Amino acid sequence: MAVGWARDGAVQDQIDASVGDAVKLARSRLPVGESAEFCDHCEEEIPEARRKAIPGVRLCIHCQAELEKLQPNDTGINRRGSKDSQLK
Repeated sequence: MAVGWARDGAVQDQIDASVGDAVKLARSRLPVGESAEFCDHCEEEIPEARRKAIPGVRLCIHCQAELEKLQPNDTGINRRGSKDSQLK
């Protein structure tokens, strides 16, 4: 693919960096430690299957879904893009 003045493989490097950043963000949001028996927010019991499936879980499914709605999503902007790609 012709990319102007960029070196060969620069586009793939940008894609790899974006994917790497997304993976790092997802891993940082995973819970750690021992799972709670009751939700930290609503105090409902967290099912044993959920506690086993997600070590370190602190919230019930409903509260977790509400929390995820409030978390900012990725903007979809490749901050590592070249100035050429920003001008198009």
